[in-house]
Amino acid sequence: MTYPLYFLGALYLCAPVLAWLLALLVVKRQLLDPTPARLPPAMWIWMLGMLMMLVALVVGHLDWQLGTGKLIKSSIGWAKGWALLALFILAGSLSIRPAILYRAAMIVCLHTLLLAPVFVLAWLAGLPDTPYVSPLKAIGGPGPEFFAVSLYEIDPGSGLPRWRLFTPWAPALGFVANIFFLFALQETSRRWRLIGISASILMILMSQSRLAAVSLVFLALMPLGIRLLRGSVIPWLGAACASLVALIGARLIDAAMNFWAAFKGARADSTRVREALGRIAIERWKSEAPVWGHGVVERGPHLVEYMPIGSHHSWYGLLFVKGAVGFFALAVPMAVSLLGLLLRAPRDPLVRTGFGACCLLMLYTFGENLEILAYLIWPALVIIGLAHCRNAQLASAPLPSPLRSQELSS
Repeated sequence: MTYPLYFLGALYLCAPVLAWLLALLVVKRQLLDPTPARLPPAMWIWMLGMLMMLVALVVGHLDWQLGTGKLIKSSIGWAKGWALLALFILAGSLSIRPAILYRAAMIVCLHTLLLAPVFVLAWLAGLPDTPYVSPLKAIGGPGPEFFAVSLYEIDPGSGLPRWRLFTPWAPALGFVANIFFLFALQETSRRWRLIGISASILMILMSQSRLAAVSLVFLALMPLGIRLLRGSVIPWLGAACASLVALIGARLIDAAMNFWAAFKGARADSTRVREALGRIAIERWKSEAPVWGHGVVERGPHLVEYMPIGSHHSWYGLLFVKGAVGFFALAVPMAVSLLGLLLRAPRDPLVRTGFGACCLLMLYTFGENLEILAYLIWPALVIIGLAHCRNAQLASAPLPSPLRSQELSS
């Protein structure tokens, strides 16, 4: 249903409705079931963190006397943004089968492969880049791009076409593509796995997102890294790396600096705007609202092409809008999920996939605003919730003692 909802302009509106309905179902089960399933501690931490986002929002509005109207509007925005991170992770307690989410993502990948030639031909034929904006934008949202049907867009820096398909901007397509790639690796059907991997790589290429390309390499290498955690090769690998650094450390540093310079230079205008937005956000946060933030997003000056201050970066955006309270409201749950799932990622495929999804979220906090894209990345959030439930089951399962193992073997 992704593409039909996109062409209707309803994609942004459906995810919050789904999240709150699933939350009501969780509450119903917890209250009415005779023996309700115990929620993992990580889920409670995510819910507490996102509630602190709301507290920071309210205090920020009161501090800056922004008025009741803006407070109500921002609270609705919280319910459609930061709250979704906790609600979809909470939905993992409903025992949803991961295979359903994997296959659903593969179906979207198949639709993408079928529709990609249409989007490319639209650019070649010189059709309007945005044929229409859905009237559903009247309901309210972050901007018209969330309700617009875009066939392509032209990068002002390079003059080359980029595609964002069903997402609000091209880098967001790279984010979703990496989630689909992660899911494709878990597909049991070889045909669907091939479709998912092919479509994911195609979407990353169409988005021309540098962060998406780096994330794809990370996901491809992650299974190898996790397998190494299960063996005794880590000390030897560490010794080999230390020796290598000692021998050619200077060359490695030069190579890393050259790579970083080339990475930023690939889209120099974008890098300049992002860095300026970050500097403005940090300076104004430290000097004006270090604890609770400014309460609302503000447009930047001409220097940053009037982009919202703190956009393109979750941490800078949180510091500016919600202060140190909002920063730690995301940092603590994120750290708990990453560390908690990493410990058992080598033992279970679902936990491993959830850990990969957490790593993706962490990577994209440095290039996107998670709040505004929560309606797109919700399958990854559900997988994280399922992984936490599975992680809790593994933690509660007693390991056989040596004596018991000898009894069983005899």
